[in-house]
Amino acid sequence: ANLEEAELTKTQMYGADLVGANLTRVRAFKVRMGGANLENADLTEAYLVGADLVSANLQRATLACADLGPGSTRASLTANQTDKTSLTRAHVYGVLDGADLSWANLWHANLLMTDLVGAVLIGANLGEANLDEADLRRANLMGAKLGDANLTDADLRGANLTGANLTDAFRRSGVNRADITGATGLDRVKGLVD
Repeated sequence: ANLEEAELTKTQMYGADLVGANLTRVRAFKVRMGGANLENADLTEAYLVGADLVSANLQRATLACADLGPGSTRASLTANQTDKTSLTRAHVYGVLDGADLSWANLWHANLLMTDLVGAVLIGANLGEANLDEADLRRANLMGAKLGDANLTDADLRGANLTGANLTDAFRRSGVNRADITGATGLDRVKGLVD
């Protein structure tokens, strides 16, 4: 389907089959796409503030430069299938607690104040991402790439950091600005220096 630049504000699209759809620059404020299949869909520069994407399949979807917030209703990607999803330079202000973003490309994504409690970010690329004040408690960041990420005031209590690359992640903020109390795998983290 070609929905490039379509106006889908407040549209009900629960369970929609949008495999491989072109949703580039779609305007979808408060769209309801719970359970939708967006595998291989292109949502580059999509405006998804307040979108409901609960249980949507975003495997290999591209959300480069997409805007998922801020808004009065936060975007929810809880329990998504997001294997190899690209959120490069995306702006996310939402509730992603428990989301599986394993191997997702979140390079340079703005995740300011995002709720990622218990999120699975195994092998995710979070290089240069803004995680300022992000809540990453109990998140699984095993093997994640966080090089030059902004972790100012990030909450990493109880997070699994085994094999994560934090090279230059604390360059701006300093390790003392992020709370890593109870985090595991610290002895196997690359680039963790004060």
